[in-house]
Amino acid sequence: MDKKRKLRSSEWFGGNDKMGFVHRSWLRNQGYPDDYFEGKPVIGICNTWSELTPCNGHLRDFAEVVKRGILEAGGFPLEFPVMSLGETIMKPTTMLFRNLASMDTEESIRANPLDGIVLLTGCDKTTPSTIMGACSVDLPTIVVPGGPMLTGRFRGEKIGSGSMNWMIKERQEIGGYSAEDIKEAEVCVARSIGHCNTMGTASTMATMCEALGLTLPGFSSIPAVDSRKKLFAQLSGRRIVEMVKEDLKLSKILTRKAFENSIVTNAAVGGSTNLIIHLTAIAGRIGVKLNLEDFDKVGSKVPLLVNLKPSGKYLMEDFFYAGGLPVVMKELKPLLHDEAITVNGKSITDNYESEVCYDRDVIAALEHPFQEKAGIAVLKGNLCENGAVIKPSAATPRLMQHRGEAVVFESMEDYHERIDDPNLEIDENSVIVLKGVGPKGYPGMPEVGNVDLPKKLLAKGITDIIRISDGRMSGTAAGTVILHVSPESTVGGTLAFVKNGDMIVLNVEKRSLHLDVELEELIKRKKEWISPEPLAKRGYVKMYIDHVEQADKGADLDFLVGGSGSKVERDLH
Repeated sequence: MDKKRKLRSSEWFGGNDKMGFVHRSWLRNQGYPDDYFEGKPVIGICNTWSELTPCNGHLRDFAEVVKRGILEAGGFPLEFPVMSLGETIMKPTTMLFRNLASMDTEESIRANPLDGIVLLTGCDKTTPSTIMGACSVDLPTIVVPGGPMLTGRFRGEKIGSGSMNWMIKERQEIGGYSAEDIKEAEVCVARSIGHCNTMGTASTMATMCEALGLTLPGFSSIPAVDSRKKLFAQLSGRRIVEMVKEDLKLSKILTRKAFENSIVTNAAVGGSTNLIIHLTAIAGRIGVKLNLEDFDKVGSKVPLLVNLKPSGKYLMEDFFYAGGLPVVMKELKPLLHDEAITVNGKSITDNYESEVCYDRDVIAALEHPFQEKAGIAVLKGNLCENGAVIKPSAATPRLMQHRGEAVVFESMEDYHERIDDPNLEIDENSVIVLKGVGPKGYPGMPEVGNVDLPKKLLAKGITDIIRISDGRMSGTAAGTVILHVSPESTVGGTLAFVKNGDMIVLNVEKRSLHLDVELEELIKRKKEWISPEPLAKRGYVKMYIDHVEQADKGADLDFLVGGSGSKVERDLH
């Protein structure tokens, strides 16, 4: 560390005046010795542990392991909690609270005597929210991802703790599953600590962190129960102390090239469409220009190298045994910006020079991929003027070019009420259109885009038709699902004016999504349209509705974009 550069924490602990006394004295009740306040880098361990966030339920233990590493490297660890976001429990959707959790993280970091940060993450929104908050302060930061569960096992079948969710209705209606069968499957699918074990959003965001250079190389693929997870956590604790000494801030790692590397990697692993929303918001916080078209331009021609659910057949445990993300990164070397720096101080490609693949049925070589051009496709057209997205690797090939009649649901409640009505006019050529599930409309943009098909279609053996909405889709789900339609229906996007029987034309190859209705008719419908009343009149939810940006901009709150830095001008006395 440059001896001329003072630690940020010295502004709290370094004085021999009244304020130095105040800041040190109350921490003394924890029994800390004198030398903890005399020039040791203070490392904040930002913990998203909560018993209401099952995927992060083991992070309380991980924090102690991280502390060991910090102490070994000569740092002073101080753990603090922030709002946690339990994906499977919170209503109406954790996405409503991602920005609130980012505010909690940002202000907790800025207001306290911290020189470096360790982010303990896992469940879907805990990763982007904490990174967003940390970016707005811009201190040296390293991510410790909690890791996926072990593979689910149910009656001889391998099942994913995320993907099984989307099979329940089908198993009940077609497979004859009883209530007891479902209860047994619940336990078998989630049989260890960790987050979902498909390449869903949690695994995607962990992968994104490593591709961005925010984790130690190889960390993101390790299952939560594997002892190497704790080993890496301890090494992360050591490394953050060195990062403080090197002044290796987030802004030095999160460059435009790092974001492009993450987009390429996401395509290669068949990652979640939710990456688009979160990566865009993170870029906005750190000051990197990233737009929706970049995900198509940079990633759409990247081949699929990983055979994992929902795009393939394996699960995260299999991925790790095959060599994990390090093998993928080595394969992708020709497509990556090799000068992008990572938290260990090395370049992204230097970190993965000697990796070996142990199973080519799980991880393919770049020359022999599982699928060509597997990245996210960004659609444009009169139905989505600011864009919409589709994940080709998880879609049905025959539906990628399609013309069909709209079957419209004005809200989720409308969908639930009518989807299984035997008299609903819908067949395999129809296009389900779901409105009112965008950032402002729900509010919070829930993962409902991959709505279940009606019972009468499932009974005919039909498992996929085109579905369009202004909402999101779980990263654990598959299907020909068009998401993030912007502008959303609630603010008067064209989606609001779609009626039953309208023809919708999709051409993924040409990146087109078109509502085949005359312009004059659309103008007439728009004049007759009545804007819905906001669903909240007070509190955080009202603030969210008033200030949330559209999906193509990352759905951050407009006043949170950018950062305020780490400087705090005033003291408490």
